[in-house]
Amino acid sequence: MDLTALPLDITEWLHPTAWLQLFGTFATIGVLAIIFAETGLLIGCILPGDSLLFTAGILTAVSTVNGQDFQPLSLPWLLIGGPVAAIAGAQLGHFLGARYGRKLFDRPDSRIFKQEWVEKAEYYFNRFGPAKAVVLARFIPIVRTFLNPLAGMLGMDSKKFFVWNAIGGIVWTDALFLLGHFLGSEVPDVEKYILPGVAVILILSVIPIIREVLKGRKADHGPNKNGPEESRPSLSGDSYR
Repeated sequence: MDLTALPLDITEWLHPTAWLQLFGTFATIGVLAIIFAETGLLIGCILPGDSLLFTAGILTAVSTVNGQDFQPLSLPWLLIGGPVAAIAGAQLGHFLGARYGRKLFDRPDSRIFKQEWVEKAEYYFNRFGPAKAVVLARFIPIVRTFLNPLAGMLGMDSKKFFVWNAIGGIVWTDALFLLGHFLGSEVPDVEKYILPGVAVILILSVIPIIREVLKGRKADHGPNKNGPEESRPSLSGDSYR
């Protein structure tokens, strides 16, 4: 790891190439460590997620981005290690939520923590139900960090959480790695399309969520609009069983 490559501007930390340049020959391990931290530790919400996975996939096919040389990454190691890191990180988050409960979130707002992020994670947990929320949250920045401990705090069964966590972790990581690898292999000067590609990924990832929200609103106006909501978990009291 080359400490001289540390970005001076804090905003550069949001760009995945800054991290990959920093990790150097340990870039593959660094990507897996960030995946674990972003899904398992609350402070991981400030780390790059989708953009890092997409860029890492590109660097399995090319070694130069915007004139900068990077250590080539191993696609097989990413395809295997990525899901493992994502699943393990989320399981840790679930454990911490179950172990420490509300205390985990009882803290004032700061640059790296805001209560509204917890509320957003709770919204998806309530709206879609525990299983679907665990999978969908993988594709929503910040929410994927807070939903895992939230699920543990609200009492989601650890075995059921593991099943849906594994499904979401595999789909999220490997889909972005393979997309980046494919574009890196087939598209000339692919580095020009990293940021637009990330924007497209984010848009595509929220389409199913928007559909679910619209379906939920229609259901809320139906004859049984109060029924499902009464069984939903929330931070205010009841827990999922």
